[in-house]
Amino acid sequence: MPRINLRVPPPATNLINAATRLCAVFGWPIKQSASPAMHNAAFAHHGLNWRYVACEVDPKNLRAAIEGVRAMNFAGINLTVPHKLLAVDMVDELDASAKKWGAVNTIKFENGRATGFNTDAEAIVTSLREDLKVGLRGAKVLLLGAGGAGRTAALKLATENVAELFLVNRTASKAEEIAGEIKKQFPLVKVFVGYPETNVDLILNATSLGLKADDASPLDKQQFSLAQAAAVYDMIYRPAETPLLAAAKAAGCQTANGIGMLLHQGAKAFEIWTGKPAPLEVMRRALEENIYGGTKS
Repeated sequence: MPRINLRVPPPATNLINAATRLCAVFGWPIKQSASPAMHNAAFAHHGLNWRYVACEVDPKNLRAAIEGVRAMNFAGINLTVPHKLLAVDMVDELDASAKKWGAVNTIKFENGRATGFNTDAEAIVTSLREDLKVGLRGAKVLLLGAGGAGRTAALKLATENVAELFLVNRTASKAEEIAGEIKKQFPLVKVFVGYPETNVDLILNATSLGLKADDASPLDKQQFSLAQAAAVYDMIYRPAETPLLAAAKAAGCQTANGIGMLLHQGAKAFEIWTGKPAPLEVMRRALEENIYGGTKS
């Protein structure tokens, strides 16, 4: 019989195995998330045997999901809509960032304990400066949404010394609660609930309206015109151009989507979990490939 030469290939370094550390993002919905592309590219850059996945988690199951990944020794998770406020009461301790901004978008599991962080706040202002070149000190801002991202954005904008902040939310009481906090903590910032009667420097959409093709606009055009805004930022990044951004561009506004915010909040989360510097350009290229198909338009 002819001799059969059995050659066993060397183990591939990119295969998942028993030593692989896991991270995830929880959201409802989640199919739009580009976070796996960004984080897996960063793990590969550093040669880490780590993987990042996206999980759709109904809000009523969030506590069970957090406890589940803790039990499975995940390194950490990110939280997106609508989990950022809910998670505040679902961790063992809050980092100073989560205490300050009152929302959790990153959890680190270590020695059986879950610590909540907020990496959104700095990411928002960094992206506004990089992508829109917006000067926030003395600016007039219309903020749409008072959920986890909206709350963080409102408080962070107040620390940046905006002159006037207008809060609009479907449930007005949530906007009023945030306005009350800002009035106590930042008395020099003029904060209002409702649409302004004058022009603004920036409209910031912190709602999830625009994720679906049939979503209503987050902006009530009967109460405020895009022609009254110099710039519009939408935290949504998929679709890359929401109807709000398309209308804003047609109205002559400067526009940017949320890819920059996603990048910077993800980079900080990566550093919290791994203790290694985030490879920003690697992560940026992975996001652009995933969202724009490699070419930013």
